[in-house]
Amino acid sequence: MRILEDLGKRLLFFDGGMGTLLQENGLGPGELPELWNLSRPEIIFDIHSRYRRAGADILKTNTFGANAIKLHGSGRSAEEIIFAAVEIAKKAADGALVAMDIGPTGKLLKPLGDLAFEDAVSVFSEAAEVGKKAGADIILIETMSDTYECKAAVLAAKQTGLPVFATMVADEQGKLLTGGDLPAAVALLEGLKVDALGLNCGFGPEQMKRLVPQLLDCCSLPVILNPNAGLPRSEGGKTIFDVNPQDFSAAMEEIARDGAWILGGCCGTTPDYIAALVKRCAKIPPKPLQKKNRTVVSSFAKAMAFGEKPVLIGERINPTGKPKLKQALRGGDMDYLLREGITQQQKGAHILDVNVGLPEIDEPSLLPRAVSEIQSVVDLPLQIDTSDPRAMEAAMRIYNGKPLINSVNGKKESMEAVFPLVKKYGGAVIALTLDENGIPETAQGRYKIAEKIVKTAAEYGIEKKDILVDTLAMTISAGQENAAVTLEALRMVREKLGVFTSLGVSNISFGLPHREHINAVFFTMALQNGLDAAIVNPNSDEMMNAYFAYCALSGKDEKCMAYITRYSEQKAAAPASVQGEITLSEAVAGGLKESARAAANSLLKTTEPLEIINTELIPALDRVGRDFEQGVLFLPQLLMSAEAAKTAFEEIRASMGQEASRSKKEKIILATVKGDIHDIGKNIVKVLLENYGYDVIDLGKDVPPETVVGAAQKDGVKLVGLSALMTTTVANMADTIRLLREKLPACRVMVGGAVLTPEYAKQIGADFYGKDAMASVHYAQELFKAN
Repeated sequence: MRILEDLGKRLLFFDGGMGTLLQENGLGPGELPELWNLSRPEIIFDIHSRYRRAGADILKTNTFGANAIKLHGSGRSAEEIIFAAVEIAKKAADGALVAMDIGPTGKLLKPLGDLAFEDAVSVFSEAAEVGKKAGADIILIETMSDTYECKAAVLAAKQTGLPVFATMVADEQGKLLTGGDLPAAVALLEGLKVDALGLNCGFGPEQMKRLVPQLLDCCSLPVILNPNAGLPRSEGGKTIFDVNPQDFSAAMEEIARDGAWILGGCCGTTPDYIAALVKRCAKIPPKPLQKKNRTVVSSFAKAMAFGEKPVLIGERINPTGKPKLKQALRGGDMDYLLREGITQQQKGAHILDVNVGLPEIDEPSLLPRAVSEIQSVVDLPLQIDTSDPRAMEAAMRIYNGKPLINSVNGKKESMEAVFPLVKKYGGAVIALTLDENGIPETAQGRYKIAEKIVKTAAEYGIEKKDILVDTLAMTISAGQENAAVTLEALRMVREKLGVFTSLGVSNISFGLPHREHINAVFFTMALQNGLDAAIVNPNSDEMMNAYFAYCALSGKDEKCMAYITRYSEQKAAAPASVQGEITLSEAVAGGLKESARAAANSLLKTTEPLEIINTELIPALDRVGRDFEQGVLFLPQLLMSAEAAKTAFEEIRASMGQEASRSKKEKIILATVKGDIHDIGKNIVKVLLENYGYDVIDLGKDVPPETVVGAAQKDGVKLVGLSALMTTTVANMADTIRLLREKLPACRVMVGGAVLTPEYAKQIGADFYGKDAMASVHYAQELFKAN
């Protein structure tokens, strides 16, 4: 692949924005830019040619929104648009490469939204395959604000065999819309084996520059940076950006010298920006890639690196020896699993083991469901624990992050089944030191198996850093030498083979009384011998005491702060008990829908419905909202809490009869403005406002100004919320606000969307800019309280 050969020899340059230039050529507000590949091909060709003359090495096709979801109702197919777009770009390329540009669908994936993961993969597959057939050189997946949707796009793009680049859009703190941070996004994308990754859109080069150190610190791949031409503002009814080509190129020079390899532009940048960028940076030698060699797993929200301090893997979602969990699995009681997950996180687990294997269970069906639902309420990475390769693949495919896989062993059949899955989906894998001859009785025998597994993994392209070796704790009740053999093998693997280690600690005490005493002491001995990760019961005080004491004594707990905190702070609320009844507040805070339903019905026997709403539901939502704003929890958990509250409210409302309609709060209109078909932000705001009792009138997406005003007049609405994600549709937001001011001057307008800033919102006449969904709820509360 030519692009892969060029990487690192010199800096490479993408082109800039397309929408700004199309607007200058007459693209109307909300008109789909992709349709111009068919109706105005000469203008698209001219723009590509200008970028090529400016020095761009890679031209992005005009296909950002060319997918079946965004084009629905346009009268044109993705296939004909993509073929035309690639053909135009190739004609203009003159030696440059053509990148098939794939943007987001505009929808949230299930369970947070309504788009199924496999449906997203299918939509992206259609676009990527057509791009390849049309002659694209690269697949570029860009402006992804959700790692889950990005994973769907990458899986689709990898099927083409073309090089795959992926860029995310983050806020100034390096957070994605769904709460993920840059190390988590990098772990996922590196695991999926993309060829380069980075950031685009969002803001200008100065703001993006602040994220570069964080990105480079965790990334071993070539880094792409395609910022906007600064921040947008409205001037004379037009959207303009506040950074000129010279200042843009000056900031990008710093980014290049920091270590980025591929540079270009996004919204607001033009051929003048790219020409200035190339002139200033073309002769800068690429900074050599630094192989980070980190052993890391991730969830959608955070990455967990091994080696800094011992990692605790919670063992409670595993049916072995747990009759209540077995009963829950057989009965389909998913809330039981979710409560176990929440409790273990509250008790201090860093990773959660998920095993649903029972003889009568359809594991390939249940395991991915369990993984998906647990990920919707817990932000920890998960360990996918199964001996069934079909179940393993099903769970790995839908997992949002880079998982830990338990497990592979030295049997040829095991390695042939597991290693291709790790190669395809990414992950770190636990390797058990057993093979066709069983478990060796000696430490040397177990070390040899570990060596064989590491060597075989390398043949599949799986690096040593993605393997943790488990030297197998065998119960001392069957042989008192077992502990010593396990520890010696552990030490050998850690020191001679140079890989991280893991153990299922409690296996050491099977058949003995007071097992926790044995487990805690063995755990400490193993930590002293180089144990990096332990599968333990975080609900066990003895195990957790041993862990915190060891970290303090070994210097892994700086200034003993974690140890001190454990014993000096009383938690504000006890963790949800799996054994006892859960309160409605706990169910809502944890996002447990069925538990919330049951708790609401229980309360209705003794408490008035309105009292439940005011003393249980609303305070729980307020607490979750505060945690979201403080970064304690993330968007998926916020939405699942809202869903749990909605489930409870449905039960409460059913018992209220006519009282329910009288208790409804003020009406609020929400709409995505004309020409814009992205409704993620609007839908999130809707869920939260409804849970706070507001009567939300959702007008949908691509809504003309007249429709918004007509609906507001009809229902006497005092607050309208408008959303826009694209720079090309902000003009329609301004038009809608102007018409509202003319027809309904007393009506207040709140706005939100990726292209907006507080200053820009003020310039187009909005009363309030919502930086996130909770901010919109607070504004509604203040507005209606004042009235």
